[in-house]
Amino acid sequence: MLSVATRSEELADANRNGHILQTEAWGQFKSSFGWRAETVRAGESAALVLFRTLPLGLTLAYVPRGPQVDWNAPDQLQRLVAAVDGAGRARHAICLKLEPDLPDTPGYAQCLAGLGFRASPHSVQPRRTLVVSLAGGEAEILARMKPKTRYNIGLADKKGVSARPARGPEDMERFTALMATTGARDGFAVHAPDYYQKAYALFQARGWCELFLAEYEGQVLAGVMVFAHGQGAWYFYGASSDQERNRMAPYLAQWEAMRWAKANGAVSYDLWGVPDEDEATLEAEFEARHDGLWGVYRFKRGFGGQLARSVGAWDRVYNPVLYQAYIGYLKLRRREVRDE
Repeated sequence: MLSVATRSEELADANRNGHILQTEAWGQFKSSFGWRAETVRAGESAALVLFRTLPLGLTLAYVPRGPQVDWNAPDQLQRLVAAVDGAGRARHAICLKLEPDLPDTPGYAQCLAGLGFRASPHSVQPRRTLVVSLAGGEAEILARMKPKTRYNIGLADKKGVSARPARGPEDMERFTALMATTGARDGFAVHAPDYYQKAYALFQARGWCELFLAEYEGQVLAGVMVFAHGQGAWYFYGASSDQERNRMAPYLAQWEAMRWAKANGAVSYDLWGVPDEDEATLEAEFEARHDGLWGVYRFKRGFGGQLARSVGAWDRVYNPVLYQAYIGYLKLRRREVRDE
């Protein structure tokens, strides 16, 4: 029996180790920022679908890091896709975009193509990342890091830096101010303060999020907002000050976030986004490149994570003419950003 629910209370329970972007909380969060969240179910399978309103009453349907389904069960896949199709068409979607939480293998690509999806020229989430194993004790996790990163964690402590969870609204204000500073310094866009405030409030109340601040003599020098659900943890947002950079505060903040994630049952810690290049290219070019995600790769690489690449974004087109117009618009936007 196929069904569509307007909320997704049951979605997290359907797969306790499912991706945090497929939880009720994520749907509720994104609903505060221009999306409409629905849960589509087909038997034991489910998908959190986000709808973005477009002109003329149209929408874009998007499934972030989902759906939650047995990818080795064709019947279940087809039933769920049919259910999502129904929801998409009811909302006048021009296409359905999936970014499954699957590794980049020919088998999964063939599976998606067989379901009527095409590889998308537009991704929402970063396709390549570094995933740190939290297996073993703290000494083992530290031992897997690069020596310089391990040294910098200890150096921050020796130089008087301490890291702690956020305590209230003033700490969130400090963090959002750091986000603005980091974005201006490193050349990437940041959200408005209420975006981070809402994310923290929703997920921290469930025990799925914590904000760690690293400070020196009362001055906040770095912040890391970490999320955890089931056996996974994700580093989505981080920032650092232009001041006292020799004290290596971001390293200690990141380490405290990892310790918290492990204490909350996570066995992996996703550093969430590095340039989409193979390891040889990343290692050969990271010292010279600072554009895009290259600016953070040098920092992230030291924590001992394994390079991982997802199968990427795939589109199921409902309106070919409007879909091509939409893709053309995205290409124009990218050119404008490059020219700025």
